[in-house]
Amino acid sequence: MARRYDTNDATDRVTGLREAASAVRRGELVVLPTDTVYGIGADAFSSQAVADLLDAKGRGRGMPTPVLIGSPNTLHGLVTDFSELAWELVDAFWPGALTLVAKHQPSLQWDLGDTRGTVAVRMPLHPVAIELLTDVGPMAVSSANLTGHPAPEDCDAAQDMLGDSVSVYLDGGPTPDNAPSSIVDVTRRVPVLLREGALSAEELRKVVPDLEVAN
Repeated sequence: MARRYDTNDATDRVTGLREAASAVRRGELVVLPTDTVYGIGADAFSSQAVADLLDAKGRGRGMPTPVLIGSPNTLHGLVTDFSELAWELVDAFWPGALTLVAKHQPSLQWDLGDTRGTVAVRMPLHPVAIELLTDVGPMAVSSANLTGHPAPEDCDAAQDMLGDSVSVYLDGGPTPDNAPSSIVDVTRRVPVLLREGALSAEELRKVVPDLEVAN
């Protein structure tokens, strides 16, 4: 039976974050609020938990799960060949609605799907998400919806779709912005905007003037 906690209530927030962290460490799934939409998350280093996440969404391995982190410093252990331009994007837009696709460290023991040696990573601008991520470390997090359905902007919508496949729901109220994160590929010499979301190409070009846009 899924448990749900109101993170706008001080007591519930403490209990909910503790229970969510315990669930993640047990390899279970949790739903958490972010600055874009609600996400369904699991321990990024548990292959079974990530497989359960994809299964809960009805999503195949061909759409790998992004990773959320609680601090930019965490990047040092996750990615390689991270350029100065990539760090400038981090400095300008993290925490926030920018996902960066980078080459991951070859030594990492994880299975996020068919990533071809890359990882899509982001630091969300949401206190509940950051607190959980700081506690448990990197999490594989995807939008908390069934594949093909709208991404949820509140906990009710997420729970209606995912039900008891999730152990703990952290209800932070409606999300502040329903626009998805913008995705920039930083594996190449010149960064490429793969998806324009909450951040426009014009905003990103203030930091990376030569930013390319994928067709």
